[in-house]
Amino acid sequence: MTDIVVLGSTNMDLVAYVEKPPQRGETVTGREFRTIPGGKGANQATAAAHAGATVSLIGAVGNDAFGSHLRSTLEHSGVNTDHLRTVEFPSGTAHIVVDDEGGNAIVVVPGANGTVDHLVPGDEVLIGSADVLLLQLEVPLAAVVAGARAARAHGVRTILTPAPAQPLPPELLAAVDLLVPNEHEATALTGRTDPREAATALLASVPQVIVTLGAAGSLYAARGAEPVIVPAPQVTAVDSTGAGDTFVGALAVALGEDRPVPEALAWAAAAAALSVQRPGASASMPYRSEIDKQHAS
Repeated sequence: MTDIVVLGSTNMDLVAYVEKPPQRGETVTGREFRTIPGGKGANQATAAAHAGATVSLIGAVGNDAFGSHLRSTLEHSGVNTDHLRTVEFPSGTAHIVVDDEGGNAIVVVPGANGTVDHLVPGDEVLIGSADVLLLQLEVPLAAVVAGARAARAHGVRTILTPAPAQPLPPELLAAVDLLVPNEHEATALTGRTDPREAATALLASVPQVIVTLGAAGSLYAARGAEPVIVPAPQVTAVDSTGAGDTFVGALAVALGEDRPVPEALAWAAAAAALSVQRPGASASMPYRSEIDKQHAS
């Protein structure tokens, strides 16, 4: 079984469902509101656990009702929370508007996640014991760099989702094996709007890149090889929140099982396709048996 460690954020998603999102200065009436556990770190951890991996999460929640709920939800999903700190800050929140086309707009308030700016005793040992380390950018960059360096020192494969997009320091990129931006993030990092051109530019800094293309699938590029596009199943999206995290969590499981990259991408795409057909982030993430069935269809 693949052993995955995730270093990242844990948020409570406060989700409003509307016909159309409000423009600046506009008030619209929503038809539904939900509180759903989320955060890119917790989402990827949950996705990987549902997909069949042994998963531990390094991060922080607040000493509040959200924090207790977030921790218990992760544990119920099979994620080890021994390295999820409880701190004297409010838990992180994400304020999300989802429209009838399944699109979303998100404002993240880091809260407790902002305290995760370094590794604490035991974190490096945990990272060193893993097959894969998953990183994102919703906790301070110092911790992301420290985690990536620890993984590199112990020969652990490191996958970085560069979201929210920001300039990436060379010392971080030097410790990343696989970068997984979406189209927007790839453009923000390179200034190239064409995914192939963006991926090629990113290969100057990391050995492998996967640009996720939403409903069009994903583009895989590696040094010394031609880029490959792997299509995604065609489905009707209800809520795309967490789809990218579902993809990365499932991808980490597949790569940890030494599947060929095209097959791993197709399996991850099957997981993401299932997730967008359900509301919520962590609540929408499919289990391994569901992914296998979708992948085989």
